[in-house]
Amino acid sequence: MATIRKLPSGSWQVQVRRKGESPTSKTFSSKNLAEQWARSIENQIDRGIFVDRTEAERTTLGELIDRYLLEITPNKKGEKQERYRLLAIKKQIGHHIIGAIQSKHIASYRDSRINEGLASATVLRELADLSHLFNIAVKDWGFPLNNNPVLQIRKPAKAKGRDRRLTAAELERLLVSLNETKEVVSIVQLAIETGMRRTEILKLEWSNINLQKRVAWLPDTKNGESRTVPLSRTAIRLLEQLPRNQKTVFTTRPDSVSQAFHRACLSAKRRAKLSRVLGKRALKSFHPR
Repeated sequence: MATIRKLPSGSWQVQVRRKGESPTSKTFSSKNLAEQWARSIENQIDRGIFVDRTEAERTTLGELIDRYLLEITPNKKGEKQERYRLLAIKKQIGHHIIGAIQSKHIASYRDSRINEGLASATVLRELADLSHLFNIAVKDWGFPLNNNPVLQIRKPAKAKGRDRRLTAAELERLLVSLNETKEVVSIVQLAIETGMRRTEILKLEWSNINLQKRVAWLPDTKNGESRTVPLSRTAIRLLEQLPRNQKTVFTTRPDSVSQAFHRACLSAKRRAKLSRVLGKRALKSFHPR
C-alpha cells in the first residue's frame, strides 16, 4: 500500500495508495521518518479514520483569500469594504499554509492591527471576515481543518457606542465647512435628522417617501430587510425644498459624500480651534494683566 523511494536530492518520498482514491504522498529528510509516516497513514486507513490533508498542507491562506474574493465576496453588499479588509489580511499573514495556521498566528495579527491604531470595531470586522472564510473552506470547499483558529482567540473589546448628538455650535461649524454642492449639505442634514445610513439615503427614491404620513420606506437595508423611517418636521421641510426631476432623491456618489464629509470635519475642527484661540485673546484684551 505504501511505496518509499529515494529522490535525487537525497530526500525520501512516501506514496500511499488507496483503492478508488488519489494517492497521498509526502517527502521526508530520512528513510526512518518516511517509514514512520507510512505506518501511521496505513494504520489510520485500516481504522477508517484517515483524512487526506494534502491540499490543506500545500495551500496558503493568501490562495484561499483569492478564491474567496472570486467566489464569495462579489455576492455581498459590502463587497468593496470586505475586499479591502481581506487584502489587508493577505498582505500580513497570507503566506501561512492553512493546515499549519494556529490561533497564535491570528492573535498576533489581531495585536499588530490594534498596535497600528485601528479601531477595535475595524479589527472585529476583519476577524469576522477571516472566520467566515475558514468556515466556507471547511463546509463548502472540503478543506480538512481541525478547527476555526479565529474562534480560539480573544476578540478586541467593543468600543462604546455613540452617546450624544452634535451640539448646535458643532452642527453649525460642520454645515459651514461643507462648502460643497447644496445636495451634499442636504444629505448630511437628512442623515442627522433620520439616523439613516449613507447608502440608504443615496438609494432613497421619491416613490418611497410619503410626506403626508411623514415616513420613508427603505426596501433594501444593510441587513437585507426593509424598514420604515419616521421623518421629523425638519426632514420634511428639507425634502420639500429638493427638486424631483429624477427617480432618486439624490444623485451624488457615495465616495463623494464620504470625502466631502471628511474634509468638512477637519475644517470644522480647525474652525473650533481657531475660535478658542481668538476667544482667549479677546478675553485677555478685556482683562489685561
